[in-house]
Amino acid sequence: MGTDTVRAQADDETAGRRREQRGWYFYDWACSVYSTSVLTVFLGPYLTSVARAAADADGFVHPLGIPVRAGSFFAYCVSASVILAILVMPLAGAAADRTGRKKPLLAAAAYTGAGATTGLFLLDGHRYLLGGFLLIVANASVAVSMVVYNSYLPQIAPPEERDAVSSRGWAFGYAAGSLVLIANLVLFTAHGSFGVSGAMAVRICLASAGLWWGLFTLVPLKRLRDRRTAAVGPPVHGWRQLAATVRDMRGKPLTLAFLLAYLVYNDGIQTVISQASVYGSEELDLSQSTLITAVLMVQVLAVAGALGMGRLARTYGAKRTILGSLVAWTVTLAAGFFLPAGRPVWFFVLAAGIGLVLGGSQALSRSLFSHLVPPGKEAEYFSAYEMSDRGMSWLGPLLFGVTYQLTGSYRDAIVSLVAFFAIGFVLLARVPVGRAIHDAGNPVPDRI
Repeated sequence: MGTDTVRAQADDETAGRRREQRGWYFYDWACSVYSTSVLTVFLGPYLTSVARAAADADGFVHPLGIPVRAGSFFAYCVSASVILAILVMPLAGAAADRTGRKKPLLAAAAYTGAGATTGLFLLDGHRYLLGGFLLIVANASVAVSMVVYNSYLPQIAPPEERDAVSSRGWAFGYAAGSLVLIANLVLFTAHGSFGVSGAMAVRICLASAGLWWGLFTLVPLKRLRDRRTAAVGPPVHGWRQLAATVRDMRGKPLTLAFLLAYLVYNDGIQTVISQASVYGSEELDLSQSTLITAVLMVQVLAVAGALGMGRLARTYGAKRTILGSLVAWTVTLAAGFFLPAGRPVWFFVLAAGIGLVLGGSQALSRSLFSHLVPPGKEAEYFSAYEMSDRGMSWLGPLLFGVTYQLTGSYRDAIVSLVAFFAIGFVLLARVPVGRAIHDAGNPVPDRI
């Protein structure tokens, strides 16, 4: 084979890889709007208001006959969605690895979540149970879809490109969140000019996130390609698959150690994302327009933060950069406890701090873990990773909800989350990632 032929084949492979990477970015573009507009901004305060309208004289609702303070209902639903995701994610990961047919699994999870999110348009009056059910389905679906989505990263990017590719994916997601939030802000603040009530404007914003999710999922489904694999062993289902994955990970104790660290600090990140709007509206007495503007600031700064931390990782390594972000998270969140009520400017300062570290800490964690996955087990291991991402992040919302239920103070609830970042820092600092990558059977990058 001539030199020109080899060069042409290499160019074709590079072009094909770049095309897949661009398609892969668009799933972040598609589903991040759910995380931003629905989970972070609108649904928490709105579902809480619906639950309060349905509550008894003591401020409790009674789903399945269980007394729940209306202000805790949203946080408990987030925790319930995680439990559902834990049951489904190992199945999705194992099926993706055994069959190589990732695109049908990605499509099923994405469109289930998009449909449930669009259905939030029906949330009004006293229908808090409907809202809780759709939240549980949508939040579990996005977690399952991310198992499959993340498992593509080791296949579409060589080791030296993964930090950059992962960071670009997060940047795409935050850019999409910014664009949609601008439209949401216009609709919500000027809803009277559009002839709709404030509640109707919120319902339109919720439903539009589902439509956006479904529409742009078509791009990765067109550009990503399945890689058929031979099935290894008989199919395993449910908790047995999870147990099998954990047993396999026991042979990679350093990979498991990284997951434990990530589980802890990301639990704090996910809880801040899902509960910040409730804290702002209920404890700090901020308007919905102020919350939207603050989250928009987070989205814009997160784009720069994700790309900037990706560059820092090239100089200092992903692990050191993540550790630095955890220090910033701890300081920022502790400061949130002292924010004065009714003073939006300080909430904006807090939002700026969160935005600068949010995207980068998540993007670099994903790319770092991709180096710790044994070849051929990408989806199976990323199902465990996703449990640490959206999946196992139920302790934070549960702690947040229980703390509020016991104390009636959202300040006490928010400050309790500092422990997740401090403990996560200690656990991550103890992981020798270079040796972990070698033990997983992967080449060790020059700087990690």
